[in-house]
Amino acid sequence: MPGAAVLQLDHLILTQGDFRLTANWSARPGQRIAVMGPSGAGKSTLLSAIAGFLAPAEGAVSWQGQDLAATPPGERPVTILFQDQNLFPHLTIAQNLGLGLRPDLKLSPEDRALVEAALARTGLQGLGARRPAQLSGGQASRAALARALLRARPILLLDEPFAALGPALRREMLDLVREVAAETGATVLMVTHDPEDARALGGDIAFIADGVVQPPADAARLLADPPPSLRAYLGPK
Repeated sequence: MPGAAVLQLDHLILTQGDFRLTANWSARPGQRIAVMGPSGAGKSTLLSAIAGFLAPAEGAVSWQGQDLAATPPGERPVTILFQDQNLFPHLTIAQNLGLGLRPDLKLSPEDRALVEAALARTGLQGLGARRPAQLSGGQASRAALARALLRARPILLLDEPFAALGPALRREMLDLVREVAAETGATVLMVTHDPEDARALGGDIAFIADGVVQPPADAARLLADPPPSLRAYLGPK
C-alpha cells in the first residue's frame, strides 16, 4: 500500500575494501524479516548500515521518506540487539531497562512502573535488582527484549542475539520477539543462519546472494521451493 513503508533501502550500496553489497527494497510496519546468507555475505553489515554505524557508498537508508544519512545512531528510530545482549554489567536489570526510557536513569514513578510492567511482561518479575551476570542466557535475552519493548522504536534489528541458546529456548525467544513486534508495531530484521529460526519468526526471508540482498519473500514459500542460491545454501534436506 502506498506510503506504508517505514524502512526504505533506496539503491543502497555498501562497501568495505573489496566487499560490495547492494539492496533496493522497502519494509512495511510490523513486517518480520529473517536476513539469511552465507558467512561473510554481509548480513551484519546491512544491519550496521540501517543502525547508522556504516555510511552507504551510494543510495540511502530512509525512514518514512526521510534519508537518515545525517541522523546519528542514537537518534535513529532503531533498537539493535547483538549476541552480547547490550546489557551493562555494572547496572541492575531494572536500571538496564530504565536506559530504554531515560539515558540519565532519572526515572519518574511512572517510568519505574513501566519498567516493572516490562519485567513482568517478559517473565522477569522480581529479578530487577539482579545484575546481568546473575541471569541465565535466556533471562538475559528476555531482559534485552524487555528494554526493546520499553524503547518502542519502530525498527528492531536482531544480530543473532539468541545464537548461544538451545533450540527450545531460541524458539521461546522468537515467540517473544513476535509478540513484542505485534505490541509495538516494529519492523523486525533478524540475522540468522538457521532456516528453523526464520520459520519461527513467522514472516519473510531476505536472502543475500552474489552481493545482493534480495527483496523479502514469504519464508514458508521460499523454504518450500527455494531458488538455486538458497537451495545451495541450505544443502540437501
